[in-house]
Amino acid sequence: MRTPIFQVDAFTSRLFAGNPAAVMPMERFPSEEVMQAIAAENNLAETAFLVPKGEDYHLRWFTPACEVPLCGHATLASAAVVLQRLQPGRASVVFHTASGPLTVVRKSGGYVMDFPALPSQEVATPAGLAEALGLQPVEVYAHKTNYLAVVASESAVRGLQPDITAVARLDRSGVIVTAAGEGDYDFVSRYFAPAKGIPEDPVTGGAHCMLTPYWARRLNKTELRAYQASKRGGEIGCRLAGERVELAGACVFYSEGTAEV
Repeated sequence: MRTPIFQVDAFTSRLFAGNPAAVMPMERFPSEEVMQAIAAENNLAETAFLVPKGEDYHLRWFTPACEVPLCGHATLASAAVVLQRLQPGRASVVFHTASGPLTVVRKSGGYVMDFPALPSQEVATPAGLAEALGLQPVEVYAHKTNYLAVVASESAVRGLQPDITAVARLDRSGVIVTAAGEGDYDFVSRYFAPAKGIPEDPVTGGAHCMLTPYWARRLNKTELRAYQASKRGGEIGCRLAGERVELAGACVFYSEGTAEV
């Protein structure tokens, strides 16, 4: 079977930055084994599979190692594919996902996604976390999927060199490391998820569902500018809206073609 495939850099306005995702529109989902094999073959942080559902789409996300319940950058990339390539006359699209319906709206300069907020609770520093990161966090918060480690400075975030093998042994699938921004951004972060096959994710929408409520409370503001300080780097506009988070970003198409599956 031949199927279209797009590779899109998300949360950036320039090529070779942001987070690359593969987006594959299909008439129906193949088996989970086939989707997992395709994601491993693509070898990107996420491969998104799209199937029409009336005027909307079903959407599923796979890393090279597993299916995940929520992915921001591949949703943003999927919206770009739908609204720029498949149905360019549309201004918005709804994706039906494991995390419920997710709406993406075209805006000047990019797209805005409506995602669930992921509140977290402060916890004592878990065993092994400081050793895995190579520094002692100022605070640690936990959600069922991630730890959020707050550190002293933006430079500490940027200079972090964690022990990825040790991070993979923690009892959460990912670790977000964050600090207040020192320039144009309200906060900066990095995200490590080796347990999901992603040693460091370049730009992570799902992490900002957890970061936005934290920094909105800490800074006493609902609209924030964020930067994920990976090697590729990416910019995210964040707005807390009750129990939802709006994440804004741009996309750039890198390649378009077909795949044999």
